[in-house]
Amino acid sequence: MMIRHLDQSLSSHFDHYKEVLILLGARQVGKTTLLKRIFPHAQYLNAETEPIKRILEKFDPAVYQQLFALHDNYVIIDEVHKLSNPGRVIKILYDQLPPYKLIVTGSSAFNIKNKTSESMAGRKIDYHLYPLTLSEYLVQSGLEPNLTFSPLNKIITQSLSQEILRPYDHHAILDNLLIYGQYPATLAHPRDATYLTNLVDSVIFKDLTELSLLENKSAALSLLKLLAHQIGSLVNYAELSLRLGISSPTVKRYIELFEQSYILFTLKPYSTNLRDEIGKMPKVYFHDLGLRNALIENFQSLDSRGDAGQLFENFVINELFKYNSYGNFGYHFNYWRTKSGSEIDLVMSKSDSILHAIEIKNKSRRINQAFKARYPHANLVIVSRDNYWV
Repeated sequence: MMIRHLDQSLSSHFDHYKEVLILLGARQVGKTTLLKRIFPHAQYLNAETEPIKRILEKFDPAVYQQLFALHDNYVIIDEVHKLSNPGRVIKILYDQLPPYKLIVTGSSAFNIKNKTSESMAGRKIDYHLYPLTLSEYLVQSGLEPNLTFSPLNKIITQSLSQEILRPYDHHAILDNLLIYGQYPATLAHPRDATYLTNLVDSVIFKDLTELSLLENKSAALSLLKLLAHQIGSLVNYAELSLRLGISSPTVKRYIELFEQSYILFTLKPYSTNLRDEIGKMPKVYFHDLGLRNALIENFQSLDSRGDAGQLFENFVINELFKYNSYGNFGYHFNYWRTKSGSEIDLVMSKSDSILHAIEIKNKSRRINQAFKARYPHANLVIVSRDNYWV
């Protein structure tokens, strides 16, 4: 069974809320499979199909009533961003057909937010689904019995151990995940570079191209490849602009589109406005490393490539990002760096908690003490290949 961290939150949604359940995420991360399993008797409507699209775009509650009359009062509208005005459809259903419990999915967060934000104010609760967490991967592979938020919990409670013992080769599993990623289909198609290469076009550009959001697809692809080569590095919009021959505002907007489409995410710098703390340029990471490696056409083993450290850093931050989201831990994620070069890979912060400063190393090393000198009450942690495991 494809058990996911969001199972409980989604299945209990209508016990706590009357608002529309909106599930967002990239294509192929398992949104439809998850919802059909949790709501097996719901009426399923795919907005990508022309007959359903035509009916929904009549914007007529009487027509909707006829469509739903013979079914369970749970309704799933899949790929809602394909509608010309999804917000209007959802508003009509929510306001004029209150007996129906509405569940909506979309793979383009940018388009959904822009077309539904005003119409959906006070009418929705958003959930986000990403490629598999490490814990989901292990459970679905039959290697672990239960899902866990253990890595994040251990950092928060300052109980990260120095050595991991498991009855399976977790180093070999890690190497595989760093190269081929964690899309659900990789469980059925392990080490399948062809699948991932084909996924690049369908996941990355399908919605953005169809919605005419990219004026220059060639430049956008080149930008994405450049970003893939510099995961964990500072993003300089002006430098990328010069290399690609497009304006800095266009570079910034394309990166925002990639982020809103769940291809990548950015970390902004952590700063309390001390003079020598860098406070502008973000860093970029990918939601899935298999997709990243497909972009740069590199599926070589880790011992023959120079980006193993970058891959591990992306993996750890991405894992903590997903656990933070699914577990509603509420931490803000940033990096920290001074003009002299002192750096912390990840700073986790929230108002009612101490700072957690995480350095990510392929091998365990002495932690940078500059951050501790600035923030003496912070919890400093080194995450390495020896202690990152659940």
